[in-house]
Amino acid sequence: MEYQFPYLSPHQTRTQPPTAWQQELANAIEGVFSKGARELDELIAGLNASRVRPPSGGAWTRENFTAVMQELGA
Repeated sequence: MEYQFPYLSPHQTRTQPPTAWQQELANAIEGVFSKGARELDELIAGLNASRVRPPSGGAWTRENFTAVMQELGA
């Protein structure tokens, strides 16, 4: 038997596939980070500039973003 270095699966905590909205949110977050955002306020501003809105509608805030992340287990 040959040893293989263990790895982490980015989906190891998923209990089900992401919804279309969750996938759009993940893509938007990745896009904001790829443009250089490093702080929460930069991320919130980037999300507000995207077409992805929070589940309740309206604008992203620190509070609703952290609540969504907590709900999603992220």
